[in-house]
Amino acid sequence: MTQDAIPPGHERPGLLARNKLKGELVWHTHEDTDELFLVISGRLTIQLRDGDVVVEPGELFVVPRGVEHCPLADEETAILLFEPAGTINTGDAGGPMTKAAEILS
Repeated sequence: MTQDAIPPGHERPGLLARNKLKGELVWHTHEDTDELFLVISGRLTIQLRDGDVVVEPGELFVVPRGVEHCPLADEETAILLFEPAGTINTGDAGGPMTKAAEILS
């Protein structure tokens, strides 16, 4: 893919991060980026204002930029996140649940 083929807003280097979730994060948005969740183990529910999406191991789901969502895991769930470097896990909400992702090298 040439630089000319990259849509505006997607020029930043990507990030592959590993996280483990249990419980509910916070409702938030990422105004400038999509967020791709790949479930490794467990089960992830991505709550959206118009309904929930359940993601099982080996499945992925993309939350489009600007869409409010709230990840929820009733059991410990291992995920990989694909998003631009510097993306904050709690998006525009911030707060005590904000943490740095474990970047895979």
